[in-house]
Amino acid sequence: MYQVDENGFYGEFGGAYIPEILYRCVHDLQTTYRQVIESEAFQTEFHSLLRDYVGRPSPLYHAKRLSEKYGAKIYLKREDLNHTGAHKINNALGQILLAKHMGKTRIIAETGAGQHGVATATVCALMNLPCIVYMGKVDVERQLPNVKRMEMLGATVVPVTSGNMTLKDACNEAIRDWCSHPDDTFYILGTASGPHPYPDMVARLQSVISAEIKVQLLEKEGRDYPDYLMACIGGGSNAAGTVYHYLNEDRVKFAFAEAAGKGVDSGESAATIHLGTEGIIHGARTLLMQTEDGQIEEPYSISAGLDYPGVGPLFAHLAQQKRAQVLAITDDEAVRAAFELTRLEGIIPALESSHALGALPYMKFRPEDVVVLTLSGRGDKDMDTYLKFSEQK
Repeated sequence: MYQVDENGFYGEFGGAYIPEILYRCVHDLQTTYRQVIESEAFQTEFHSLLRDYVGRPSPLYHAKRLSEKYGAKIYLKREDLNHTGAHKINNALGQILLAKHMGKTRIIAETGAGQHGVATATVCALMNLPCIVYMGKVDVERQLPNVKRMEMLGATVVPVTSGNMTLKDACNEAIRDWCSHPDDTFYILGTASGPHPYPDMVARLQSVISAEIKVQLLEKEGRDYPDYLMACIGGGSNAAGTVYHYLNEDRVKFAFAEAAGKGVDSGESAATIHLGTEGIIHGARTLLMQTEDGQIEEPYSISAGLDYPGVGPLFAHLAQQKRAQVLAITDDEAVRAAFELTRLEGIIPALESSHALGALPYMKFRPEDVVVLTLSGRGDKDMDTYLKFSEQK
């Protein structure tokens, strides 16, 4: 009941609300993606690259000291150990294989924290295709190491100066580019949002995460399901991959963390599920932060990857159906959680993942509970932010 239907909807959320010029592009994707992704040839190449290039399966690590602190058996799904440092490479690899199958010769992408941009630039270098990455000017400045990585990989990074110059605006520019080059261009969208089929396609490509969790838990715990799955959500690609094979498994509870910024009621937040109402953004009906007359409100988060006024339609549906608990985690809580993990386990997480860690104090675990928290990326890109925070404190 939580999977996408034939029209691209999760309940009342989803669909494909697109300009006429993109109709053929999106329709071609809709009619092609399942057939290609499920083919034996695609699966063989995809999983070969995941194994030999990305380094999968990513470890499922029992965080003993973190477990002691929060009174449950907590495992970290170590997506931070993938090639390029995050879960984004799983989706980028799958989509570029699809792009090649469809005969596309030019790749565009949007990025916030830069991890999807790096992943896309990486697979474009691998496949010898040109790459243009749109990134808000604010994010270019706060994620400079990733910008330099993209440029070293041969990508053209285009700073976006419209709006509040963050992820939303990068998405806008990528869509404008796609409208201008519909015939030869493939848009590798980085998260589980946008017009159908992107939310479902990204979830399917990221579902390697939950498939591995099932195998790894069976080995470590003697059962293939946890009591809780936890992840951060913006668009929600790492969370979609984490829960995909458990969507209809009622004994598994979902807890997602969204970015509260300086507080849900502060006016500087990106807590879309807490603050949002139904509307359309970037081609999908979902929950988004908007004024009474439908103008998008500018989001804010210390995390470039969660600084977005919408949420993937799957997560709007899961929240509406009470299938998932959604917690709003502030900047301060996320950064404190990052320092805590670093000191307890010797792992520096990305700011996005730190929001999921920041939800742990709000959970009511039993000692026997098995918890899997997806560590979606590593914190190298966020060192300046962490250091500034520690200096201020």
